[in-house]
Amino acid sequence: MDSRGISRPDFWPRFPPKRRGLQWGSRGGVSSPSSAAAKASRERPASHINSRCPFAALLLSSVAAAAATAMAGSALQSLPKPRPGWLLASAGLAVLVMLGAAAAWRRRRRLRPGRRELKAVGRVSGLFIYPVKSCRGVAVERAEVTELGLRNGDLGDRCWLVIKEDGHTVTARQEPQLVLISVSSENGCLTLRAPEMKDLRIPVQLSVKNPVQNCRLFGFDVQGRDCGEEAAQWITTFLKSEPYRLVHFEPNMVPRNSKDLMEPFRPTDKIAYPDCSPVMVLSEASLEELNTRLDKKVTIRNFRPNILVTGCSSHEEDTWDEITIGGAEMKGAMGCPRCILTTVDPDTGIMDRKEPLETLKSYRLCETSERHIYRTHPLFGWYFGIDKTGTIQVGDIVYKAI
Repeated sequence: MDSRGISRPDFWPRFPPKRRGLQWGSRGGVSSPSSAAAKASRERPASHINSRCPFAALLLSSVAAAAATAMAGSALQSLPKPRPGWLLASAGLAVLVMLGAAAAWRRRRRLRPGRRELKAVGRVSGLFIYPVKSCRGVAVERAEVTELGLRNGDLGDRCWLVIKEDGHTVTARQEPQLVLISVSSENGCLTLRAPEMKDLRIPVQLSVKNPVQNCRLFGFDVQGRDCGEEAAQWITTFLKSEPYRLVHFEPNMVPRNSKDLMEPFRPTDKIAYPDCSPVMVLSEASLEELNTRLDKKVTIRNFRPNILVTGCSSHEEDTWDEITIGGAEMKGAMGCPRCILTTVDPDTGIMDRKEPLETLKSYRLCETSERHIYRTHPLFGWYFGIDKTGTIQVGDIVYKAI
């Protein structure tokens, strides 16, 4: 129970301090006078042009040198002259090279809004969407980064939720076999599959006659439209549980505010049914390091990231304050505190309650100064809020702002 009277699960961290942001330089430009009078009134030293556009300065220097050469040539008529064709060809080639370099510089600058410096730190090797919270993820080649997280067609990340009849959330922490339910989408229908069960098909666009349920997720209320009796019976039968229901977060519903759950997020960061963050990023190197410490290897499915990155060092993702991937920009918020959900075998649905959690605790606990935030929960992966929506795909380079 926190100071606001909100109960939280035992793995839930307290508000961590904001990470120190980066400051960027100002935007610059070069103006060009259109007349002799304007030129006289707007004169700038050469250093002004050099600081704004080095390629423009180089181009101007080349043109000036060519003009000086022409003037010198007319004054020294008695000296032998090189062939005019070679002179013209060389001058033309120099101008083309300078123009190409200037265009490349402008393109590079457009990739760095606010004149941020970007450094390539890795490459996207996997994209995953988890349409039904705690059920199996869907690997996609391409995704839209929306304000609520990743989306591919009708499948939005954690947009369906299993609840009790009183509205309280059910996850694999309570029902580990949820991880055995696979999800797909085709022709406007969501399809659920599970061992020894007939496929369940429900429309993505539900009838307005279906009631809207008030759901309780980590101490906050959020709406969801009931997916109907057939879906409720299917979930209950597979889990052999008390009566459960399936609900869908629709686009017109009010999302939860990440900042209400975790202080580092901005007011613009919104979520449907994820724990607290629109996006979670994890590197292959982090998983590889963990597996060197385990007798029984685990897979990326134990940790359910949205974006998997290769080409960086282990846990380097923890240091990325701002990243750009494809057309999207994201802001690092905090580490992902791990709980017993990581000990559920994604192939059997059996919860071990020990590994890999115990091994993670041996080397991934936070600093003593942050124990009031994360307590005894190890960190694995990094949460990101959304600065700019856009399209990303497997193979995209990951850039960090420096």
